[in-house]
Amino acid sequence: MKILIATQNKGKVNEFQSMFKEFGIEVLSLLDIEDCPEVEETGTTFEQNAILKAETISTRMNIPVIADDSGLEIDALEGRPGVYSARYAGSQKSDEQNMDKVLDELKQVAQPNRTARFVCALAFARPECETFVIRGECEGEILLERRGSEGFGYDPIFFLPHLNRSMAELSKEEKNKISHRALALRKLKDYISEEDMLWQKP
Repeated sequence: MKILIATQNKGKVNEFQSMFKEFGIEVLSLLDIEDCPEVEETGTTFEQNAILKAETISTRMNIPVIADDSGLEIDALEGRPGVYSARYAGSQKSDEQNMDKVLDELKQVAQPNRTARFVCALAFARPECETFVIRGECEGEILLERRGSEGFGYDPIFFLPHLNRSMAELSKEEKNKISHRALALRKLKDYISEEDMLWQKP
């Protein structure tokens, strides 16, 4: 059995490979596929974008596909940057500029009101089957300035009150236990284990 992960991110691929190893399933990624269809993320929610990618590629390639969409939601900014998290400061997709924009927009917002969450939506699609969608969230706050040097994206400005550290001050092992993607992956694994969906033919 093979399953395609709709990403070119090797870190994400490694996470899925570790998860599916016990099921004896071969994990492929977009790095392994030639002429894979380009899917424009036109959804207004993380779930819509994940479903769009998973279903489009699964239908065209006739293979089970898992796609994700993730980002940062900030309550004081009415949920922004949301689905635009990767390109919030522009199409160049600069982590530093994205963080600068967020900090600038929140500079008049006091710490108790800087609540936010990382969100990961996962969609599991197969031809002629209903798509399964799950959501993982990691709650926190936006700091006044960067802290830590680990991770990527908005990690240096995302504070975890229960740990008294930013996401960028966590080791990779610590982050993989509490992150939004880790929680979503855990739910996906439970679903596959309980429903045995990968072995049911359409």
